[in-house]
Amino acid sequence: MSELTKTALVTGGSRGIGKEIAKRLAADGFQIYLTYVSKPELAEQVVAEITASGGKAKAFLLDSGDREAVARFFAGEIKDKVLLSVLVNNAGITRDGLIMRMKDDDWDKVLDINLSGAFAFLREAAKIMTRQREGRIINISSVVGQSGNAGQANYSAAKAGLIGLTKASALELASRNVTVNAVAPGFIETDMTAVLPDKVKESLLERIPLKRLGQAADIAAAVSFLASEGAGYVTGQVLAVNGGMYM
Repeated sequence: MSELTKTALVTGGSRGIGKEIAKRLAADGFQIYLTYVSKPELAEQVVAEITASGGKAKAFLLDSGDREAVARFFAGEIKDKVLLSVLVNNAGITRDGLIMRMKDDDWDKVLDINLSGAFAFLREAAKIMTRQREGRIINISSVVGQSGNAGQANYSAAKAGLIGLTKASALELASRNVTVNAVAPGFIETDMTAVLPDKVKESLLERIPLKRLGQAADIAAAVSFLASEGAGYVTGQVLAVNGGMYM
C-alpha cells in the first residue's frame, strides 16, 4: 500500500472553492484527482496550474448524482491504484426559490447532487479507507445548513443533511482510523455570490462581524488542516468558516 501515490479526491474541483482546495492540497503534497461535470477547459486549467507548480493532478468527467458511475469510477481509477488519503465532497449546485413555488425537480436535483452524491462518494471511499485503516473525509457543508436561508430550502436541507451524514459516518469509521469532518463556509466570493445584487451583499456584510465576504482560500486552509496529520484527533466536527456570521 505504501508504494501507491497519496491522493486527494476533490469533487467539483474545477472552479471556485473546489479549485482552491485542489491547489492547496496539491501544495500539501497530495496527488489531486478532481471531478467536474461541465467546462472541461476549466478542469484542465486547474490540472495545468498544479503540474506547473510541480504537483500531480488528473481531471475526470463524473456526475456526482450518478451513483453507478461513482461506483465504476472508484473501481476503475481508485481501488488498488492509488492511496486514497483524502476525500473532499465539494460538488454542489443551487436552484433557489421560495418553498411554495419550488418545483419538485429543483428540490430533487439539489438533494441528489449535494447530499446523495456526497453519500455515494463517501460510501465508496469508506470501503477503501477502512481497509487501509487510514483516511480523511471532509464534507463541504454551508452556513445555511446551520442557520437556514429564505429561498434556499432545498440547499439548506442538503447542507444540513451533510452535517448529519458527517457525524454518523464519523462514529462508524473512527475505529478504523478514518476521520470525517465538515467545513461550513459562510458567504464566499465565488461565481455564485458574484451575481448577487449590491443591496443583498450590503445586507450580508451587516450580518458578518468581520465585515467582509470570505475567500475560497479561507475554505481551502480549513480543509488543509482537517486533511493534515495534525487533525488526527478531530472527527465528527463542523468547522465554521463564516467571519462570525453564525456562531
